[in-house]
Amino acid sequence: MKYDIVDTLISPEGRMDVLSKSEVNKLLDTRQGGLYTIFRNCALAVLNCGNTIDDGKELLERYKSFDISIIQRERGIKLEIVGAPANAFVDGKMIKGIHEHVFSVLRDVLFVNDEINANSRFDLETTEGITNAVFHILRNANILHPMINPNLVVCWGGHSISRGEYEYSKKIGYQLGLRALDICTGCGPGAMKGPMKGATIGHAKQRITNGRYLGISEPGIIAAEAPNPIVNDLLILPDIEKRLEAFVRTGHGIVVFPGGAGTAEEILYILGILLHPDNATMPFPLIFTGPESAKEYFEQIDHFIGLTLGEEAQARYKIIINDPVSVAQEMQAGIKLVREFRKEHGDAYYFNWLLKIDPEFQKPFIPTHENMRNLSLKKDQPRHLLAANLRRAFSGVVAGNVKDAGIRAIEQFGHFEIRGDLNIMEPMDALLASFVAHHRMKLPGKKYTPCYQIVK
Repeated sequence: MKYDIVDTLISPEGRMDVLSKSEVNKLLDTRQGGLYTIFRNCALAVLNCGNTIDDGKELLERYKSFDISIIQRERGIKLEIVGAPANAFVDGKMIKGIHEHVFSVLRDVLFVNDEINANSRFDLETTEGITNAVFHILRNANILHPMINPNLVVCWGGHSISRGEYEYSKKIGYQLGLRALDICTGCGPGAMKGPMKGATIGHAKQRITNGRYLGISEPGIIAAEAPNPIVNDLLILPDIEKRLEAFVRTGHGIVVFPGGAGTAEEILYILGILLHPDNATMPFPLIFTGPESAKEYFEQIDHFIGLTLGEEAQARYKIIINDPVSVAQEMQAGIKLVREFRKEHGDAYYFNWLLKIDPEFQKPFIPTHENMRNLSLKKDQPRHLLAANLRRAFSGVVAGNVKDAGIRAIEQFGHFEIRGDLNIMEPMDALLASFVAHHRMKLPGKKYTPCYQIVK
């Protein structure tokens, strides 16, 4: 099947108009491990905005002829793009928001490679070093705004949701926008796009012209969750763990919509952090919400959390069904407590330094068949560490579902095997089966073949 493509030449806007010869050479290095592959794949994902595809492998194979290269000129650089998805253009001209996103990718890929990975000042083997790296990536992208009161709401949820759930997420965003709250999501479609779209209307009605719609992604997932064009600040972290840390360090509260394995991963991540003893008294508003049709979904999530992590974990969130106004009011009240806490303890409003994140939540997890098989999914460990390993299990399912490397590993070696205590495996099996039954693993209309096998 042939897909419409466009060739173009674009100039940067802002900081990325001048690159050194060394930077250009790195970006054009097509060898194994070279920057070109990361830059090309992320740029293609950005240009794929609006296309209904959530399979990283399929995207790369669909646009095999796609290429992006840097042209050095006396007055700066240009990007030569060949074989780009036509949806990124209007009358032959690239959509401005997508144009900006391409150069955000360029900025972050270069910064992480030159200033983080190749810099002895960042010890990525320590928790302090990893947090410091996340801070510098955010600061370089001008994401940290010190003169603003806490107002950033992180919205998590699935890319494959029903139309009713999507419309509900817009209503939540609208109510948050009316209260001058900004939105941060994983930047893709579905529950990541809806709150931003709703907030733009709420902000417009309040004559807020500087509303923030922050999208945070990483190279492994961006192909399946192309940034939607409402995002006006796009940030690419080097891996899923740093992406998740960026969410909780910058956000002042979290709203969770219905989703699949990726949403379960995010829930387990934040609950594991909040279960750490050092975070016991820290306010962090966490709300699960959806329309009436999502009531059963959140009952299943709540049941799973109760069986695996217990009542202490359940006490850290509220479930509000079909009530956008209450969600927004609850979030606004929770963020007020966050502000008071940060002020009392001398912590920054723009970056949550006091939040204790255990190294088990920071170490990059590579979902190989061996690593998935060897996860410690047993109850004879602290609750926050069990949450860390459960998070890894769901992360592996996400990789096998939508990430290029994960899909290829499943094709080559078969299912990921997930093993553990029976009183953990049975609830996990039931939860994943419900995701499959309600089409939460892939976009509607796409056949889902499980990439995992629960071994009881």
